[in-house]
Amino acid sequence: MYLLNSKQLYPLIQMGLENKTESFDIIGDNHIGTSSETPMRDDAFVLSADEKITLIKKDVKHIMETLGLDLTDDSLNGTPNRIAKMFVKEIFSGLDPSKKPKASTFDNKYQYGEMLVEKNITVYSTCEHHFLPIVGRAHVAYISNGTVVGLSKMNRIVDYFSKRPQVQERLTIQIVKELQSILNTKDVACVIDAKHLCVNSRGIRDIESSTVTSEFGGKFKEKDTKREFLDYIKLETKF
Repeated sequence: MYLLNSKQLYPLIQMGLENKTESFDIIGDNHIGTSSETPMRDDAFVLSADEKITLIKKDVKHIMETLGLDLTDDSLNGTPNRIAKMFVKEIFSGLDPSKKPKASTFDNKYQYGEMLVEKNITVYSTCEHHFLPIVGRAHVAYISNGTVVGLSKMNRIVDYFSKRPQVQERLTIQIVKELQSILNTKDVACVIDAKHLCVNSRGIRDIESSTVTSEFGGKFKEKDTKREFLDYIKLETKF
């Protein structure tokens, strides 16, 4: 058996770390998701919201000071606290299961048997690879099998799953799965058209392109039903 000494071993370890970092960069730069569920640690909710804000505030302060910013300036002094509060209580509040919209459904007493489409739902999310905004529209539809959900609940579900570090494919799937669970039907569909500021403002810096993702369940996998849904999305509503 041939054993390597420390001088021989170090370059190999370094090469392995560089290759691993490169693979992570490839995943991030190409906006690739690795799971249909949001990756969460087992101890994600051991700390309270206030404790998280305190810790994040210190980390943001350290980042700003490392960049050379003078935090004694009145404009910058409160920035670490503002960012920490924004992360925990606003743009990443969808990580907290207690914020999940309550699943209230109603009997379909009027026997409406066609698809119901809620289109142009505003999407404000955050790319989990660069922590830059994802902004766009979601179009959601379902066919009732006996129960219906309030229209605003569909908007709230989109908003809840948007308020976390995301990839657009996962967001689309999570919206469909949640509505399938609430409505007890597979007949749910979602299309999202959004701009990613990690593409628009950095890297290739393409401000014209947008990303479209879709998830079709149950009857929406059928050609005619899918076509009907996509045609509804094209309708322009004017007031």
